[in-house]
Amino acid sequence: MVYKINPALIIIDVQNGFVAPGGSFHKIGYDISRYRQVLPVIQDLYRKVKTLNIPVFFSQALRESSGIDMLERQHQILPHKRRERIDRVPLCIRGTWDSEFADELKPQEDDYIVRKRRDSVFQDTEIQLWLRSMKIDTIIFSGIDTSICVESSLRDAFNRGWDVILLSDATASLNDAFCQTTIAEVNENFGLVMNSEELFRKLEPLGNGQFLLKAD
Repeated sequence: MVYKINPALIIIDVQNGFVAPGGSFHKIGYDISRYRQVLPVIQDLYRKVKTLNIPVFFSQALRESSGIDMLERQHQILPHKRRERIDRVPLCIRGTWDSEFADELKPQEDDYIVRKRRDSVFQDTEIQLWLRSMKIDTIIFSGIDTSICVESSLRDAFNRGWDVILLSDATASLNDAFCQTTIAEVNENFGLVMNSEELFRKLEPLGNGQFLLKAD
């Protein structure tokens, strides 16, 4: 199959709180090694996408120090792991080092930053307006966590009418089994799954933000 697409890249939540030593997840005791292993891949992905003038969106998970936007304000029933993150360590509080983008991957001036309060980058943010105004029809997904924020965002994108591509080597979960389940689900039900090398091998620039994508 050959597709004519006008793509954008979304990099989900590559922030100190999740991926950096000394960040909230590290302090809680989570093994962040899988997150850190994909950082060089996302760095390389980002550099190559920029040379092709594909728009890049960074999502930034934020919480308020007052706690007004915490999940426990809306939910009585929360899984233990989520409540643990709420109770033990403040995560990505706005204005803190924890919430900042990781040193390995910071947005440039011409990138777009989508500040979000929930798992999906589409929940109560302006990204739909931006994507529609730019005539984006296909979203390339990368970042962390695969089975939570990446999957939530990808499903929302699909159900709102965007075509989706998940880069299997540019995303990671704390639990690799969860990551592999998301990859299988996307491949079966939502869009294309490929690695970064495949993406660039199959993309052919047409100009004006459009590309041919030669998929198997």
